[in-house]
Amino acid sequence: AKDHHSAALAQLASRIAAVAKLGAVTGEDPFAKVKGLLKDMISKLQSEAQEEAEEKAYCDEQMSKTEAKKSELEEDISKMTAKIDTATSKSAELKEQVKELESELAALAKEQAELDKIRGEEHGDYETAKADLELGLDGVRKALGVLRDYYGAGAALLQDSTKFEAFMQQPAMPEKHSKAGGAGASIIGILEVCESDFAKNLAKEDGEESDSQSDYDKVTQENKVTKTTKEQDVKYKTKESTELDKTVAETSSDRAGVQEELDAVLAYLKNIEG
Repeated sequence: AKDHHSAALAQLASRIAAVAKLGAVTGEDPFAKVKGLLKDMISKLQSEAQEEAEEKAYCDEQMSKTEAKKSELEEDISKMTAKIDTATSKSAELKEQVKELESELAALAKEQAELDKIRGEEHGDYETAKADLELGLDGVRKALGVLRDYYGAGAALLQDSTKFEAFMQQPAMPEKHSKAGGAGASIIGILEVCESDFAKNLAKEDGEESDSQSDYDKVTQENKVTKTTKEQDVKYKTKESTELDKTVAETSSDRAGVQEELDAVLAYLKNIEG
């Protein structure tokens, strides 16, 4: 019994020895009692073996379930971590895109402001030039009208010479004055050239103003479309980034809960294995 390190067997051997001694004293057959002792021992060992088998089966079942739960939780955590990483990366990417778009919008606003300033200055120069040209053209045409009337209707103009003299800013004509037809034609010709130049320059200014305004309107419209598009991009990318950040926060919270559960499972598993 000692060789097999079995307390139960040692106890059985001790009881058998005691029965044998008692039988020698009383003269009773010890084998009947020994047989009963062995039968009881076998029954006890079988019962213990059954209990051990049932306990082992239970432990094996719990170990299997715990391992399965551990794998399930680890997989959940892995999926959540991947989801968090993906959402975090995407959110950071969107925020960088928003930053670039806002920088582009600021540059676009600065460009449009510069265009507005230049267009305003150009239009102001045009208005000034136009007023000067129109004033000059009007003056030349009035002078031409007076001269043509004078040289064309002589007598009538002589009767109203004060008007002509005031316009031309010439000294009063002598009482005995005669029209110089050749000189008049020359002056009229010069004024007609001036009239033509004034008219051409005015038309040129009008044309350049129209072209400048057309170019300005085209670029301004393009900038408006670009601005609207970029602003919409900023709006939607910001919204998406915010939603991703919310997803990261919620998933991180869920992962923390699952991690706590996994820690408990690992502790239980360690207890079973121990």
